[in-house]
Amino acid sequence: MKQAALVVTLLLPAVAAAQRFPDATELLANVRLRQSQQEIDLRGQLRQEAKIVPFHLVQNGPVVRYIFTNPDETLQVRIGINDSRLDEIKRSGSEKITQLNEPVRGVAITYEDLALKFLYWPNAHVIGADFIRTRNCWKIQLQAPGGDSQYGSILLWVDKDNGALMRMEGYDSAGKMIKRFEVVSAQKIENRWYLKQMRVERIDPQSGRVTARTYLEINK
Repeated sequence: MKQAALVVTLLLPAVAAAQRFPDATELLANVRLRQSQQEIDLRGQLRQEAKIVPFHLVQNGPVVRYIFTNPDETLQVRIGINDSRLDEIKRSGSEKITQLNEPVRGVAITYEDLALKFLYWPNAHVIGADFIRTRNCWKIQLQAPGGDSQYGSILLWVDKDNGALMRMEGYDSAGKMIKRFEVVSAQKIENRWYLKQMRVERIDPQSGRVTARTYLEINK
């Protein structure tokens, strides 16, 4: 019995080490850093059933612009250290978008989603690891800091190797899922990997049924 107890005692540090997770704050900071280091000039579209909304995506470091036409609209996301800012760029200058819960062009993606506000939430914890489409990811739970968000909490899956966002599930204040994002495919352009297709689903919290499905697609 003593020998068995000794073995268990010796194994405990190894088990604890195996279950040790990285700091969620550092993980999110790394995700923001990687997001702010890209140089992109690509064409894409939002597709929801018969609706197709083309856009031009331009990123210079921490400044990302989504340029729409018909009607003309330019949305600019600035990825900062402590927060992000979403503006509409007009001829008269830039105007901060405050109605973040509104949908972008009538699809399942909101202005809040586009601004990546959840990457700055302070209440975050790594709760495990999962494989998402063969990619090994950390699973992070985030709690909304206040009542301004459409979400009460979020589950986020971050690729362990490259810090890419692979899946996001958004929940309301009652813990019911209302939104789900998932990377469907990626593509290699000039020896770098970029998003090719992301699926975004809006979900009815009572029935759990998908009420809208949008695809964000990036072309070369």
